[in-house]
Formats: sequence, structure tokens, C-alpha cells
Amino acid sequence: MKWVKVVLLAGALVAADLATDDLIVTNAEARVGRPATPASVAGVARRTTRRVIRRTAVYAATLPAGCQTVQIEGTTLYQCGGTYYQASGSQYEVVQVQ
Repeated sequence: MKWVKVVLLAGALVAADLATDDLIVTNAEARVGRPATPASVAGVARRTTRRVIRRTAVYAATLPAGCQTVQIEGTTLYQCGGTYYQASGSQYEVVQVQ
């Protein structure tokens, strides 16, 4: 019987003395997205997809040509190249999307 010195425990490698007979896995199960598994792929995706819209003090009377209407976090914005605008009364405010 061979002995193995490395075990994967909670995403970290930990030294241990286990027989190779103890390491045979017949069925692997993934539990993705459970609240008890904060390191899950689904948990990371949920935390990283939220975007923040920050207002600036820059205004424009009209939008540049070629702008597209986009929805970000339930807010209607106008994307003109790499710049985002939000309607503010009769003008448009430049906003930063992070």
C-alpha cells in the first residue's frame, strides 16, 4: 500500500498521511451555488456581476452620434463609445460604470 502526503481540504493543500485505498472516488458531486459554499463558482459570479453607476459633474446638451441605449442595474443609459450618459432633465450627464 502506498501512502500519499497531500490532501485537498477547503481549496488548500494540506499534508496528511493517507493510504491510496482511502482515496478511491467512485462518484464526484459538485454543490455549486449553495449559500454554505462561499467559494463556489456561482457565488463568485453573483458577487462580481453587480455594477455601480457613479455620477459626475459633466453634462452635455445633446448625445453624440451613434449612441446605443443600454440597461445597467435597471437604469437606462446611453453608451457612446466608451462613455456612458444618463438623462437628467433636458440634458445628459456623463456617468461612470464600474
